[in-house]
Amino acid sequence: MEKINNVTEFIFWGLSQNLEVEEVCFVVFSFFYTVILLGNLLIMLTIYRGKLFKSPMYFFLSYLSFVDICYSSVTAPKMIVDLLAKSKTISYVGCMLQLFGVHFFGCTEIFILTVMAYDRYVAICKPLHYTTIMGCDRCNKMLLGTWIGGFLHSIIQVALVVPLPFCGPNEIDHYFCDIHPVLKLACTDTYIVGVVVTANSGTIALGSFVILIISYTIILVSLRKHSAESRRKALSTCGSHIAVVIIFFGPCTFMYMRPDTTFSEDKMVAVFYTIITPMLNPLIYTLRNAEVKNAMKRLWGRKVFPEANGK
Repeated sequence: MEKINNVTEFIFWGLSQNLEVEEVCFVVFSFFYTVILLGNLLIMLTIYRGKLFKSPMYFFLSYLSFVDICYSSVTAPKMIVDLLAKSKTISYVGCMLQLFGVHFFGCTEIFILTVMAYDRYVAICKPLHYTTIMGCDRCNKMLLGTWIGGFLHSIIQVALVVPLPFCGPNEIDHYFCDIHPVLKLACTDTYIVGVVVTANSGTIALGSFVILIISYTIILVSLRKHSAESRRKALSTCGSHIAVVIIFFGPCTFMYMRPDTTFSEDKMVAVFYTIITPMLNPLIYTLRNAEVKNAMKRLWGRKVFPEANGK
């Protein structure tokens, strides 16, 4: 059967149809996006200039910050502009690219968080073998694996959607092109596609979440054998990781571990993993990590007060 595609663009409903609410959201989300950019750039610069990237944990943290910037930039700028626009449209090609970007960077972030949990597991449970297991070469291979995994996941999602016919309507009850709202507009039966999409996204989200929970449980149990100071330092680091995992995976699991259905709450849930989590990551990792805070003080203290530090 030949594909019929009369739709050349999609129309977003956005977060709200109330003009006053949209104006408030414009200010709020503009501030949030600025915090995302500045906060994550600050962490990346601090790790690079402070030479912390030689440590696997900070090596992966710097790339997590980079992915957070990319991930939020796929949806946030368009959403912010649309909040003041009368017509919230996106081309068919733009929608497919946005769908790819959301799943590519989102899945890559999931894998980086999983790798970071493995790094903490090796550091706490196998400290004598840490430098051997988490060598530079292995870290680079792990990082490459996260990008490849994210690409494969997202290309499957897009490959499932592109062949579908879209002959109208073309209105998406969302603020970006996500898989379930787009499938809802296809003028054909999408049951099989929906099952594959759920299996693809759900397996990655739930599987990674379970692995992370098991990893941190093992870490917390093993801490009983360590000294009080070691426990305090490890809990501080792992606590920040666990907080990020819960904030990110909770909404993701709600969105993708279910059949091909959409709810009115989806838009607000999506805000958590596309905007709130990338914004909170720098705050969580900075406030709960003494080494990052000290590196920032040393590095940016020299930049701001060069004369005083030179005396």
